[in-house]
Amino acid sequence: MLGAFANAFRTPDLRKKLLFVLLIVTIFRLGSQVPTPGVHVANVQACISDLEEGGLYSLINLFSGGALLQLTIFALGIMPYITASIILQLLVVVIPRLEALKKEGQAGQAKITQYTRYLTLGLAVLQATGIVALARNKALLQGCDRDLLHDDGTTTFLVMVVTMTAGTAVIMWLGELITDRGIGNGMSILIFTQVVATFPASLWSVQTSKGWVVFSIVMVIGLILVAAVIFIEQAQRRIPVQYARRMVGRKMFGGNSTYIPLKVNQAGIIPVIFASSLLYLPAMAVQFNPESKNPVLDFIGTYLVGGDHPLYMAAYFLLIIFFTYFYVSITFNPVEVADNMKKYGGFIPGIRAGKPTEDYLSYVLSRITFPGALYLGLISLVPLVAFAMIQANQNFPFGGTSILIMVGVALDTVKQIESQLQQRNYEGFLR
Repeated sequence: MLGAFANAFRTPDLRKKLLFVLLIVTIFRLGSQVPTPGVHVANVQACISDLEEGGLYSLINLFSGGALLQLTIFALGIMPYITASIILQLLVVVIPRLEALKKEGQAGQAKITQYTRYLTLGLAVLQATGIVALARNKALLQGCDRDLLHDDGTTTFLVMVVTMTAGTAVIMWLGELITDRGIGNGMSILIFTQVVATFPASLWSVQTSKGWVVFSIVMVIGLILVAAVIFIEQAQRRIPVQYARRMVGRKMFGGNSTYIPLKVNQAGIIPVIFASSLLYLPAMAVQFNPESKNPVLDFIGTYLVGGDHPLYMAAYFLLIIFFTYFYVSITFNPVEVADNMKKYGGFIPGIRAGKPTEDYLSYVLSRITFPGALYLGLISLVPLVAFAMIQANQNFPFGGTSILIMVGVALDTVKQIESQLQQRNYEGFLR
């Protein structure tokens, strides 16, 4: 990995792209430290210092690099865009118009991207309104009764909502700049930046609270987890595909061999986000009704709010497995793949084209998804188990969403750098 970056900096055009990415990331991090107009910065910092991290907003705060609880202009982070992208992916399967746009190629994809931007801004308005309302009512930082805003008036409220929404629009623009002029996927790099921003503090908090022995154990476990995540993320089942020779006019086409790569973790990090978001709903209901004597809310507050309870862990694990199968089923369609193979004269050796190919792909996909779902569930349980055993921060550095994002984005970015290096230097093929 370090060798790829060193070689990239020796190439002038790649060096310009990498420096451009670093510039955008720097601007992004600066925006994450600038407070929104109307925020009482001293009180917010005092509350954060007394706050035990984790809880209801831990996922959103993770994707904002800690900017959410500080109420900065980039407080919403990349979360509205992630949510909008997931919703559009689900709607493509449900709404025929969106499905037709997806099949139109680049023009249709540009239209879907435009819809994603509009939905992102709508979600940003809703999230900003909720966060500012909680901050005004002193409910954003649990256990803190200080005034987080200088003024509780409507004007300040609207200015903060507009500022945070505009910050989300700027984040989208920065991500697209990286994609167009830099290296890698812009949104993924910004997510990576926000997660890495909280990583050193989370890691050092383990040392300060538990000592060097626990810190050393955490580091060893972390390195093992990183190696395991890299191994699983790279693992794939390659289904061979052979294309028959066919005459088109006076030219012969086909006759080549290729394969369909089915990754073990075909769903990526999406099931973890789905499961976390779903489990936040009952916790939110308890927060908005803290004095209620409803037995249902009492049950939720006892078993489904704290991440250290076995029932919460079991529900979280089962939801991840369910959403893994659900998301894979809507993103990989064996019927469509089998039809495309049949249309272009492709077949799997030993399997007849058409329905047998469809059944075979479904068979392989269902069985390769199971270890992928177990992997996601177990990795996501690491911070919850750590919290239960050593009372560590729920944003445990080595585990769950953070490690999946860091390793996945790093691997993808290095692959793109190496592919661009191979276009300019063929030394690797001659060795």
